[in-house]
Amino acid sequence: MISRRTFTTAVGLGVGATALPATAPAAGALTADDRPTTLVATVPATTVPAVVPGTHTGFADLRRVQAGVLDIGYAETGPKDGPTVICLHGWPYDIHSFVDVAPLLADAGYRVIVPYLRGHGTTAFLSPTTPRNGQQSAIALDIVALMDALKIRRAVLAGFDWGSRTADIIAALWPERVKALVSVSGYLVTHLPAQRTPLPPKYERAWWYQYYFATDRGRVAMETKENRHDLGRLVWDEVSPTWDFDEATFERTAAAFENPDYAAVVVHNYRWRLGLADGERRYDRYERLLDAQPPVTVPTITLDPALDPFLASTDGTAYRKFFTGAYEHRVLAGIGHNAPQEAPTAFAQAVVDADHLAARP
Repeated sequence: MISRRTFTTAVGLGVGATALPATAPAAGALTADDRPTTLVATVPATTVPAVVPGTHTGFADLRRVQAGVLDIGYAETGPKDGPTVICLHGWPYDIHSFVDVAPLLADAGYRVIVPYLRGHGTTAFLSPTTPRNGQQSAIALDIVALMDALKIRRAVLAGFDWGSRTADIIAALWPERVKALVSVSGYLVTHLPAQRTPLPPKYERAWWYQYYFATDRGRVAMETKENRHDLGRLVWDEVSPTWDFDEATFERTAAAFENPDYAAVVVHNYRWRLGLADGERRYDRYERLLDAQPPVTVPTITLDPALDPFLASTDGTAYRKFFTGAYEHRVLAGIGHNAPQEAPTAFAQAVVDADHLAARP
């Protein structure tokens, strides 16, 4: 889930200068993703039609592509020549968080890519010797590699939880790859030094699973099918208190937890954040860049779900300073942590609006 953080400090960034090179378009070509991010004010944004959450149950087009250290499973929908949106899920979730968002964006003319993050669903490591590393810079580099593999020069990035962090990192370190950004809960880049500072007990309690994963008992629970299933179900209930989902909805996502690397990646992610597990040395320079808390300069809309227990407030002031480009902040009333699946219309509208966000003085 989202990174543990202080009330007023959102932290660091972990990607770096050796990302896979962008694939250049053909000489003289101007693709949808190369159009200027800043649009004139006379260009209206599309109004996304309302959809009832749970209208869709799956994706018709599931694909795989080798990218970086992974064979990445992903869903794709929408016109191939449309501007690209990449939607990034969190934990304990999967691509189904965007099952209603994706068709809304496809109908609006976007090519929508929804990848399984490492350790989830059909995404697999290419080598058995690659560390099952869940640190933030490794996950961000996975998505940059996916863009390169699919020859996507620029895209709108939209995510929540781990997905927000990943999108924030890419937008801050490689702004030339990001046309616009939608980030639930704002600037979620993990700043390891800040992780040493305790939060008030009320907010520490919300992170119970993070401390559970720090123990061997928690690790074994994640390695055990029934326990990891029930743990994920409990988290869904706690962090989305008003979301009336049925069991079939959860089970479609829980299937992604059966990836053989799921437990290792998830446990490492949370232990690494607490300073209890080492990262890989090849990512050190990226984490040093993230420690500098680089700003996000691309057009951005941040979303705060009003019922998310991890948010001390929903006014966005704690992280506003990190977004220095065109910017809007929105609150999702009555919505919990899984914002895109609980409020797909509002999430899709934010993507469209971010893409059309005009420059502001």
